Amino acid sequence: MSAHAKRPRQRAVFVSDVHLGSKNCHAAELADFLDGLDTRRLYLVGDIVDLWWMAQRRAAWGHGQHRVVECLHELVRAGTEIIYVPGNHDRPIRRFCGLMLPYMQVRRRAIHQLADGRRLLVAHGDDYDAVTHFGGFQEHLGDWLYDHILAGNRMTNFARRRLGLRYWSLADFLKRRSGAAERYIQRFVNAGLADARRRGLDGIVCGHIHRADLREVDGLVYANDGDWVESLTALAEDAEGGLCLLGHDGAVLKRLEPRRPPLRLAFAA
Repeated sequence: MSAHAKRPRQRAVFVSDVHLGSKNCHAAELADFLDGLDTRRLYLVGDIVDLWWMAQRRAAWGHGQHRVVECLHELVRAGTEIIYVPGNHDRPIRRFCGLMLPYMQVRRRAIHQLADGRRLLVAHGDDYDAVTHFGGFQEHLGDWLYDHILAGNRMTNFARRRLGLRYWSLADFLKRRSGAAERYIQRFVNAGLADARRRGLDGIVCGHIHRADLREVDGLVYANDGDWVESLTALAEDAEGGLCLLGHDGAVLKRLEPRRPPLRLAFAA
């Protein structure tokens, strides 16, 4: 399927951690993904515009970023409902939570009901930092190292594009080989699922940690839609309530089937 081919209609799509305005954003790939997207509802699950980066460093804004904004306008014109749940890098937008803006609703968090009846918490995930982060020198060193890994990721994929090779995440490759990174991610998963359980919900959709994932844990759905800095992924719900983790080219990376209704057996009198 070409990047611009019309995709099957989705009931909902979830995108987060785009970081528009930062030099690490893969805006062109996101624009290709949004172009031709057909969905009733689009959740922007935080860190869409990187206001933190643009306040601290030189903003990176070009043709790809303009295309992303135009694709979002096209979706609205096509009848897509957009719900924006701001994250930590676009935190100032939280002052508009609860408002119905001309093109979207802004929520601190949301509850999305799947077609099969399951109810999922939609939250960026930075609320769990107090549980997952230890702070101090080790965390600052991690931030410094992550910036350099992302720089390496950009250079690697620039070379791969020149060679005609597909996108590959050096950052994800290195993080998966770090025990500390894996322990941090597991603390985040546990915190998100515990929050959903406390609220009496069936799972969570989140972002924040730049690690796409889709699975069931003790009967709850853990869905992380990934990011457009490393993994270049999104989450989609189909008409029956099934969930798919999608790559930037629309390929299905993981799938969770919808919950089936209990089997009713009819016995003859």
